Amino acid sequence: MSEILTIVLLTGLSGSCILIGGILATFDHIRPLWIEREVRHSVIAFGGGILLGAVAVVLVPEGIANMQGSLFSIPIVLLGGFVFFFIERRLGLKKQDSPQLMGMMLDYIPEAVALGGLVALGSPVAPLLAIFIGLQNLPEGFNSYREINNKNGNKSSKTLLTMAGLIPLGPIAGLVGYIFLSDYQGVLGAIMLFASGGILYIIFQDIAPQSRLDKHWAPPLGAVFGFCLALFSDMVVSTS
Repeated sequence: MSEILTIVLLTGLSGSCILIGGILATFDHIRPLWIEREVRHSVIAFGGGILLGAVAVVLVPEGIANMQGSLFSIPIVLLGGFVFFFIERRLGLKKQDSPQLMGMMLDYIPEAVALGGLVALGSPVAPLLAIFIGLQNLPEGFNSYREINNKNGNKSSKTLLTMAGLIPLGPIAGLVGYIFLSDYQGVLGAIMLFASGGILYIIFQDIAPQSRLDKHWAPPLGAVFGFCLALFSDMVVSTS
């Protein structure tokens, strides 16, 4: 299988989880209050756990390795956090903030770029990163559905069509990473670290606060489960 086809398949399949998450979110007629209170908060927490796992297991270790262990890795992570903060603040000032949608796109695109670069370098963790992207896109798509649906006047078909239109951004970003970053490991590492800083900001600013539900323990456990799933995946790949 050619590297280009591999990138398109990996990013396309992981991106399709956005639409799958949106479709699952349409089934809220079974038990609306329970879906709203328990499942939604648990899914948000699960997505946060997966994001944290992707940062801890793939993005930060691989980013530092590609930058040859340079101490400049730390300010790049910080820069990512500040840039994401600035973007969110600008969107908030314009009353257009949609934390779940913004978080999904701000981590999906740079991760897809990094994935393309990793495939070009022949990195064995490229499939693992694709799995993480898909796992995090699933709950993020689930939660983004309501944000997009409200803006579309609660028209489910239009919302799902909008979400489907986001999927090709992954393969495009992946091919950009493959074409332009294959000879620049340092730049690839910087992108991964930059994305890590932004993702960490989003987790603690937008996702973690929304996952908390008074007198319910499933949401926080969802975050732990998501992180452990990421860790387990890494251990399986490492021992195989």
